[in-house]
Amino acid sequence: MKVVKPLDDEKKQTESGQEEQTGYIRMKKFKFVMLLFFVIFITAGITTAAFAFGDQKAVNVTTVNRPEFDKLYKAYDSIQKKYYTKVKQKTLVDGAINGMVESLNDPYSDYMSKTEASDFNNTISSSFEGIGAEVEEKDGYIVIVSPIKGSPAEKAGLKPNDKILAVDGKSVHGMSANEAVMLIRGKKGTKVTLTIQHVGSKDETRVTLTRDTIPVNTVYAKMLKNGVAHIQITTFSDGTYKEFKAAVENMKKQGMKSMIVDVRQDPGGLLDQAIKIANMFVPEGRTILQTEDRNGSREKYVAESGTKITVPAVVMIDGGSASASEILAAALNESAGIPLVGEKSYGKGTVQSAEKFNDGSILKFTVQKWLTPNGSWIHKKGIEPDEKVSLPDYAKLPVIGTDAELKLYSVSEDVKTAEKMLKALGYNPGRVDGYFDWNTKTAVEAFQMHEKMQPTGIINGDTATKLMSEISNLITRHDTQLKKAEEVVQKEK
Repeated sequence: MKVVKPLDDEKKQTESGQEEQTGYIRMKKFKFVMLLFFVIFITAGITTAAFAFGDQKAVNVTTVNRPEFDKLYKAYDSIQKKYYTKVKQKTLVDGAINGMVESLNDPYSDYMSKTEASDFNNTISSSFEGIGAEVEEKDGYIVIVSPIKGSPAEKAGLKPNDKILAVDGKSVHGMSANEAVMLIRGKKGTKVTLTIQHVGSKDETRVTLTRDTIPVNTVYAKMLKNGVAHIQITTFSDGTYKEFKAAVENMKKQGMKSMIVDVRQDPGGLLDQAIKIANMFVPEGRTILQTEDRNGSREKYVAESGTKITVPAVVMIDGGSASASEILAAALNESAGIPLVGEKSYGKGTVQSAEKFNDGSILKFTVQKWLTPNGSWIHKKGIEPDEKVSLPDYAKLPVIGTDAELKLYSVSEDVKTAEKMLKALGYNPGRVDGYFDWNTKTAVEAFQMHEKMQPTGIINGDTATKLMSEISNLITRHDTQLKKAEEVVQKEK
């Protein structure tokens, strides 16, 4: 049995430029290579280091006989000596490592070259510049896991499971997540155009976003009616536990009588942060989570003593809640009896570990499963809420292409989406059929006048962006899941 404690100080990087520690759980695709490949070149006379789980150990293996690598030696030597142009040794090594990682067929394992690792490390700070979207590689596609609260990605209407097909016209099909991220990130004020395919649609939409500074505040709290505190966790980063504690204290000062912990659209993050927050709710000695290695050996993380939150609480989850947020939800539900409200979570039940090489490259690969306190493995299954509640249909609408110009007589899926948005906002576009007729034009003009825009009756970049922004505001005002959570937590008193 294992008592909760901080994990080792190994780290990971994401599009946000944040780092994560060894054992972190995060919805992010990083394929990691098996470390043995470097032995090939050590035995060929190249000095390097081998790494063991958890720490780095230089190992002299020049005398080790590994006949299983004979074919790799021969392939390497043949290319070096006979290929029609000279090939850099590093290019072959990195390529072979990436190929080995690909063979794992694990969306959460990855190898980052020195350049990629360095670029990520350069953005580690209290904020980063980009579009604010968490992405992963899935079946050869770059898929959005979750947009960050208040980011350009969220304001543009990007949603979980939207596919990014291209960045500034360059296809990202077959790229790793970190390769795609390198294209997406950029300085504040610069623009990037993404070609998006909404989940369930065959149509492609081009969306241009202006990169911005994305603060990595991860906890947002506000007091609702009747002393109900709404505390949202957007991701689990280095300071999330401290932020959460501070938010709880602030809500207490405002008269908190009950609490809603909201991890919707939270793709995960640092394991130790989720454990520390869970420890604030779970009674001493009860299980927070279990881990299981390749041999089936299990280890338990149990709650420690300390001041516990005793006010009635509920946890909100949805399809964008993954990994660390699922760990927190399962722990509070199974070990503290706190009900779950919303929709089924994503279902990511594996743990990754990070290794660093002397040349600055980074290797990450899956080392364990994690299990709920009751021993369930939720991988690719998700966690079902006790109270299932969906958001309104307009919350699931895809983005509208900001590069396209929708006008009288246009016919497209974007037109149909715009008509649905206009109708949800109280304007009358006539038949919702994807045909931009005079009724649609009149509705667009009315919307533009209301928003103090030039009433052109044409949906272009600015109008499309404003439409999606107003839909986002409408979802916030009519958050059916939050209303249900308020009802449930009031009954828990």
